[in-house]
Amino acid sequence: MGVRNVKRQELRRLEEKTLDARFLTEVQQGLSCSPFESEAVLQVVKEVYFPFLDQVESAPTVPGKLTVIGVCADEPAGKPISKCEKRVVSLTLHRGAADDELLRHKGAAAFRQARIPDLCQEALSQGVLLTREDLAYRIFTDGTRTISRDLAALRQQQPAVPIPLRSTVHDIGPLLSHRVQIVRLALEGKTMTEICQQMRHSPAAVANYLATFTRVAQLAAQKLQPGQLAFLLRRGRGLIERYLDSPGLSPLGRRTHPPTLCRHDH
Repeated sequence: MGVRNVKRQELRRLEEKTLDARFLTEVQQGLSCSPFESEAVLQVVKEVYFPFLDQVESAPTVPGKLTVIGVCADEPAGKPISKCEKRVVSLTLHRGAADDELLRHKGAAAFRQARIPDLCQEALSQGVLLTREDLAYRIFTDGTRTISRDLAALRQQQPAVPIPLRSTVHDIGPLLSHRVQIVRLALEGKTMTEICQQMRHSPAAVANYLATFTRVAQLAAQKLQPGQLAFLLRRGRGLIERYLDSPGLSPLGRRTHPPTLCRHDH
């Protein structure tokens, strides 16, 4: 049995999260092309279109923002990265003066640990689960050991608040239970601010969960099965079943109108 080369495996996973890799996956799965054929299509696209794309003036990027390609949150554990659907997300790395102060007074480690939970939630609200490699090489340009130490420190500081990374979410329960708990709080009449404070999620992530639950409720009222709901909504079947089976949420399948979920703060 050969010895695992961890660094090489990390680099291969990163290579599968590029625009080229995303294009190849879309062509292979969408058009049933072989790897050789999809590679040939990619080269033709580059030869025909890229000279013109270089001449197009792109929109200026927002300060502090960066774009990352990640694996879609509903892709199951164990599926090869090369075959997973990927998505481009826009993340807020630097928030301005507040982060300048944090870096100046507490250093880079404190900055990373302050930003990692928000970055992971922001990616998740756009349908992507980040990995340690994404954080290490695509966002903070540090090694995975450094990120692992940061994650350990965050778990020690807040053991009850899971950070939605691909490696931890697909263990698999914590994120699903959090989504269900967020919906339950909304049905209890909690405001967006109250839910965000209690669950330590961003408003965008909470809004995304509630929108998904509302769509599940509307379609379940039409007697669709969990597998059909998962296919139509492009969500994992496990999440759909948790929404349908959880105490206090199971009646949603018998609603004739979508539930009113979340009071806004005044």
